[in-house]
Formats: sequence, structure tokens, C-alpha cells
Amino acid sequence: MEHPFEFPLQLPERGSRQRMAALHGQLRAAILDGRLKPGLRLPATRELAEALEVSRNTVVAAYDLLLGEGYIEARRGAGNFVADLAMRRNDRRARIDASAADKRIASYWRSFMGLPKPMHTGTYAHDFRLGIPDSRSFPYDIWRRLSARALRNLSRSASLYDPAPGRLPLRQAIALHISFARAVSCEAEDVIVTSGAQQAFDLLARVLVTPGRTVVAVEDPGYPPLREVFRAAGAQVIGVPVDNEGLVVEQLPRDANVIYVTPSHQFPLGVVMSPRRRVELLAFARTRGALVIEDDYDSEFRYGGRPLDALQTLDRDDTVCYVGTFSKCLFPTLRLGYAVAPPWLRTAFVNAKHLADWHGDVLTQDTLAAFIAEGHLVRHVRHMRKVYAQRREVLLDALQRHGKGRLQVCPSDAGLHLAALLDEAVDTPALIERAAMEGINLESLNAYVKDGVAVNGVAFGLGMVDVARIDEGIAKLVRLVA
Repeated sequence: MEHPFEFPLQLPERGSRQRMAALHGQLRAAILDGRLKPGLRLPATRELAEALEVSRNTVVAAYDLLLGEGYIEARRGAGNFVADLAMRRNDRRARIDASAADKRIASYWRSFMGLPKPMHTGTYAHDFRLGIPDSRSFPYDIWRRLSARALRNLSRSASLYDPAPGRLPLRQAIALHISFARAVSCEAEDVIVTSGAQQAFDLLARVLVTPGRTVVAVEDPGYPPLREVFRAAGAQVIGVPVDNEGLVVEQLPRDANVIYVTPSHQFPLGVVMSPRRRVELLAFARTRGALVIEDDYDSEFRYGGRPLDALQTLDRDDTVCYVGTFSKCLFPTLRLGYAVAPPWLRTAFVNAKHLADWHGDVLTQDTLAAFIAEGHLVRHVRHMRKVYAQRREVLLDALQRHGKGRLQVCPSDAGLHLAALLDEAVDTPALIERAAMEGINLESLNAYVKDGVAVNGVAFGLGMVDVARIDEGIAKLVRLVA
């Protein structure tokens, strides 16, 4: 294919993780020095990817960075165009030579590829996005009442800085809740409140990682935000395969210092870690002196059988740090999570929290504490479990009737999503593109693979899709697969 630009683009060898960074840097330099003129329409992402023999995701990521930095602008239905930088000529940073600027940026952030997200945004008739709960049924009237009461109580007390681990009433409520719901063995003093699970991961990375030396083993495919935060801290992050029993413990690197798992509902495949693997993992951690990070992100929602106990419940050697969140059972914008850290880790974790943001939002913590203590959380989870169970049943039925022989459902009895595998011959990125045009929002399982074998399949979230739209959406999707 003819090269789309008048000047050459020098990209690293195939397989290098620096290809996106190189493409972004050279396009930015060409815009700054005038080789790409204001108003010029850039090649479509697919066209440029074919010309440069790179993945389309590489080009999309480079364009997204340029959009975010203001070097290009997107025009609906027309494409991407070079922005007019005349308004920015007084901004000294806009005129810095790109190669010189790159030298000032840490290598991780220069090459950061971003986190998987749906290829499209907007409104969809059949919205199967992952990780988003249905907040339409949330009891906002109760939350408003509890929030107003918490605010009145705060108005009667001195406005002081709070302890880094979080408000004591909330820590007590969380300890009681997870002791009952997940049999997690803990007291209020074991609980540290965080701004979502992601802050817990970030604090763990700050405490546990010695740059260039710490080895972190993660599920592959697995949860990208966790591995990216540890990689940013300087750890060597190694992917470990997952099978129908969960993480393959025998393939863990012998020198692993930290092991991240989602044993109750593996993300994104959905399998549950078997009892045998749980015992093997805890034995590995005990023998090697490793810490296991247990991410129990959506285990409140189970649809059959008794849930297996949390790893933390089985741990007798203080090798597990249990991390939870309220983003799935309540709503993501709440931004509240927690960690139950083993005693040897707790002081360092709390100190890191203190340095990061001192303490969280007091009003929200007090409101959530009352919401849990008065039984509203349990009632809401019980109600939503029925809602998601109905959607899951309809989805499984539709996949069986329409997708038999084309979509192989990964077994799962919990969580807010289901995964399904496709035949290797199916071009999944192209399928997702076509599905979006038909009003179907999907995510590719391969977006969550780190080092392992590609996983050709898609994931179906239960949180955003209306039950009446599921069957029609699956029928459309199967026609596209065919």
C-alpha cells in the first residue's frame, strides 16, 4: 500500500512495545514543525495501520493521545484533522521539540497504551459493557436521607482531619458485612477504606515494589488496571495462564513476590478457582514468602450453589491481602473500596494512604456506614441479584438457541458478566465494529491478554442491557458472526 505521508515514519521492529509511542511522537513532531499542516485530514486508522503494518489498536491509541493533547481534532463523520496550533503559540510547551520533551518523561508513561475500553461510546440498543452495574434501581431516596443526616451530624462536630484508614463506623460496618457475606475473618482495625479498589492496588504497589526487582504474577487474561499500576511502579509483571480451574499455579514464576488473582469470578473469563488450586496457591505463597492479592470485585452476585470461601478465609499464614469494592454492588461514582491487609502489611499500607490523600470523603463514608448498618446494602444486593439473574438466564438461553456452534459460553455462576469464545477464524475486532453499527456494544476478551495465547471471544456485561433487548441483540450478533 502507498505510504500515506510525504515523510517516512520509523517504527521499531514488530513485537516491540514501543511502536505506539514512536508513532505518536513522530506524528506530534510533524505537526509541531509544520510538515503536517493545520486542517489536513489524517488517514483513517485502518488505512494507516495497513500502510505501516501495525495493529489498528496501535494507531487508535496514538490518535487518542494526539486528540487528548490537542494536536488533532475529530469531526463527526469526517475523520481526524490536524489542529490549528496558532492559539497555542504563546504556550512555550507546545513549541518544545518532541524528542527533547520525550527525554523528560518517564519511559512507562511515554509508552502507556491506556486501558481496554469499548471500541465505541454512545447509546446502544444492546449495551453489553463490562463492569458497569445497573444503578437505575438504586434507592437514591434512602441515600439522600442518610446523607442529609450525616451532614447534620458533621455540622455539630469539629471539622478536623480524619484517620487515614477511614471512618471507624464504616470500617466496623464493612468488617461485619464481609464477615457475614464472604466469611472473611477480620475486625474493624484490619480494614482500610480506599477510593475504590484501584487506589488499594496503587497503595500496594507503592509499598511492595522495589523497582527493577519485584516480580508480580498476574492472571492472563486478566485485569489491566492492576498490572499497569504495578508496572508503573517499576515491577516486572508476568502473565500466568488461566484454565477451567483458575490460575495455573504450577506455571507461577518461582521468584514471584506478589500474585494477583480473582478467584471467585475470574476476570474476564468468569471461571471459579477450584479448591485444589486455592490450596496450591496458598502453599506456594507460604513457601516462597509471596503476598497474594485477592480481588473479590463482584462476588456478591451468585446464581447457583454455595460460594467457595474467600482465599483470605483459608489463609493461616498472613499471605493474603483481600481487596473489595462497592462499585459493582452500588455504583462506580461512589469511589469507595477497602482492603483487609495482613498485620505485617497494615502499618505500611496506612502510611502510604496517609501520604496519598490523607483520608477519604467523610460525608460519603458516614452515609455508606449507615446504609450498610441499617440493612439497606443487603436488601439492595438481594434485589439486584434477582434482576441480574433474570438477565443472565435470558442471555444464556439466547446464546444457546442462536449461538449454538458459534459461541461457546465459559462456565460461570457469579458476577456481572459472561464470556463466550468464538472460532479462531472469526475476526473479532471486525465483528465488534460491525456489531456497533447494529447497536450492539461488546468487548473483546483478547483486550485483556498480556503475554499469553490470544483469546478469541467476547464478553457480555449484565449491568447496562435491558432484559427485553437481550434476545434480539444475540440474534443480530450471531448473524454477523455467520
